Amino acid sequence: MRDLLRSQMDLFISLFSTFTIILTDRVTKIFFNDLLLPGESLPLIKNIIHMTLVHNTGIAFGLFKDHGVVFIVIPIIAIILLIFNIYYYRKNNKALSHTYIVAFSLILGGAIGNLFDRIVYGHVIDFIDFRVWPVFNIADSAITIGALMIAIKCFQLTAK
Repeated sequence: MRDLLRSQMDLFISLFSTFTIILTDRVTKIFFNDLLLPGESLPLIKNIIHMTLVHNTGIAFGLFKDHGVVFIVIPIIAIILLIFNIYYYRKNNKALSHTYIVAFSLILGGAIGNLFDRIVYGHVIDFIDFRVWPVFNIADSAITIGALMIAIKCFQLTAK
């Protein structure tokens, strides 16, 4: 009974985290895409944080622009690997920590959010602009935070 409850809680955490990222990403992208023209910028705190609409044909933070279908295939592979990873642990009765579940879910939600843009629009909608870093979005942030959570957890395990 305890394993069933744990499994249900893990599934809830994963689905909630993933769908929260997808929903937040979509809502913010739609809002700023309707509010601004490409290249237009709205300062929130002048010279610190602006909302600047960018149609990004590259990967996270605008790197490797105009590589087309590669950036549709790579996220699909990443999504499959993330789902397989969670399935593998569940099938082998290995419990993932909630930190890993949230981290994988953040990456999954971010990958789905940006993949949706690439398929529907042919580019990713970016809008968060700190002026000292390439413009990015909620999905990019979720992927980065999820990867950092996994890295920190891995470093903690190897330090023991």
